[in-house]
Amino acid sequence: MIQKLKENIKNKIELYCKETYGVDVVAVVEQPKNLEMGDIAVPVFSLLKVLKKPLPEVVEIVKNLLLDSFEEIKEVNPTGGFLNIRVEKANMCLNILKSALDDNYGANELGKGKNVVIDYSSPNIAKSFSVGHLRSTMIGNSLKLIYRKCGYNVTGINYLGDWGTQFGKMMVAYEKWSNYDEVMADPINKLTDLYVRFGQEAKVNESLNDEARQAFRELELGDPKRYELWKWIREESLKESQQIYDLLGVNFDSYNGEAYYNDKMEPVVEELEKKNLLVTDQGAKIVQLGDDMPPALIKRSDGGSLYITRDLAAIFDRKNTYSFDKALYVVGNEQKLHFEQLKKVLEKMGYDYGDEIYHINFGLVLKDGKKMSTRDGNVKKLYDVLINAIDIAYKQIREKNPDLENAYEIATKVGCGAVVFNDLKNHRTLDYEFNENNMLKFEGQTGPYLQYTSVRIASIIKDTAIDTDNINTQLFEQEVYFELARTIGDFENNIKRACEENAPSVVAKYLLNLAQTFNKFYSQVKINSDDVVEKNTNYMIAKATRNVINEGLRLLGIDYVTKM
Repeated sequence: MIQKLKENIKNKIELYCKETYGVDVVAVVEQPKNLEMGDIAVPVFSLLKVLKKPLPEVVEIVKNLLLDSFEEIKEVNPTGGFLNIRVEKANMCLNILKSALDDNYGANELGKGKNVVIDYSSPNIAKSFSVGHLRSTMIGNSLKLIYRKCGYNVTGINYLGDWGTQFGKMMVAYEKWSNYDEVMADPINKLTDLYVRFGQEAKVNESLNDEARQAFRELELGDPKRYELWKWIREESLKESQQIYDLLGVNFDSYNGEAYYNDKMEPVVEELEKKNLLVTDQGAKIVQLGDDMPPALIKRSDGGSLYITRDLAAIFDRKNTYSFDKALYVVGNEQKLHFEQLKKVLEKMGYDYGDEIYHINFGLVLKDGKKMSTRDGNVKKLYDVLINAIDIAYKQIREKNPDLENAYEIATKVGCGAVVFNDLKNHRTLDYEFNENNMLKFEGQTGPYLQYTSVRIASIIKDTAIDTDNINTQLFEQEVYFELARTIGDFENNIKRACEENAPSVVAKYLLNLAQTFNKFYSQVKINSDDVVEKNTNYMIAKATRNVINEGLRLLGIDYVTKM
């Protein structure tokens, strides 16, 4: 609510200057560098030239304006060219805490009436679901939850990588070096091994790539044998992926993958032809995109389709089906050029919604400082990582609480939550090193630390009913109380920021700050006070903290726990 007050102060100053002096100003409202000076600071230097008045007069004008306009302001103290504002902490904190006890706290109408489609996870079938796929899956899942919290209508799409030349490679490898019974004994691992072998063999025998392209072309043209093999590989892959999604609590509204658009690409090509945008280059069909960008390859010389052709078909289908205001693609940094080309082709075709397409790029998950690659056999399988994390969490929980009921169920939430939080706490554009040991610690910047803070609060307040009319509001004048209440009050603003920046890390870092602020409060305040009213006040601020931590974890796709 401090943030809301800051926004209101800014708007009030700007409106006053416009209505009274007929001038446009950009007011600055900030947090003082030294909080002993006040809770909010307004530098007025930028107003001097615009209002053409001396500093003392401008200071007095703005001071009186604020005192007359906001009952939340207790006093305004001028210091040089700054107005240091102290707020009425008692009522402000009480209002924050009452709001934070509501399960819907933090919800807003930023996206009311708007539709968003989010393309995320989108693994390539016939490959193990590696740690590298975690980023798209969990960033996209969190954004879906954050956008919904902000009032958007959201559709989550798992655009499966179930089409393309890699299936030609898989089919050639399967036919040359394996058989049905062998693969069925361990489908995904065997298929992954075959894919890795193909990559190695193709380095010394380039004709294998020609065979793979031909095999995929036959699949595109509807060869029954190719289609049955492809269908079987897809079904087996989805079984493994679903194990991962079940553990992570991730779901989708659509599983329309690349194959879904196989019969929807020709109309796109025909439209490009009709609009005289296609150029033949060495037998291939391309769209020229200017001197600053490589051409978009629409059809190979053998008539085969390409990724951008399928993406064009998909974007038209999604616009028609969902009438999106935003289309988010949660895809790695290396796809930057692809999306620039996609938007440029749309523009040349005469469509005006290229600006509604957002590439939500992210960095790599590194193993020993190197990019993970299925082709090179340098991967960590996500399912194995999750199970290992659960096992470690289970041992830690058993050591701390040997009699805990449902220990493995709790360990599943802690282990999976640790893996997810370790990813989302990093800004999505950055690479990070995968370290299983650090992410499972119960202190520091980890998921278990947040879950444990929530459990600690639950163990203190239990199911105690809180009488919100029996509160000692004078306690909120103390800095330790006010700092915690103010941090709780920043929840909605951080949700909005995460949505506007498409960055779940904003929520993750906010939660770490909230947990640290609460634990500071816990170290200084006797929560179970002998004074009934003081105890009730402490319980109220503790419960509000827990509500926000739990809801914040949910927005990251992490379950909270009540015991550990």
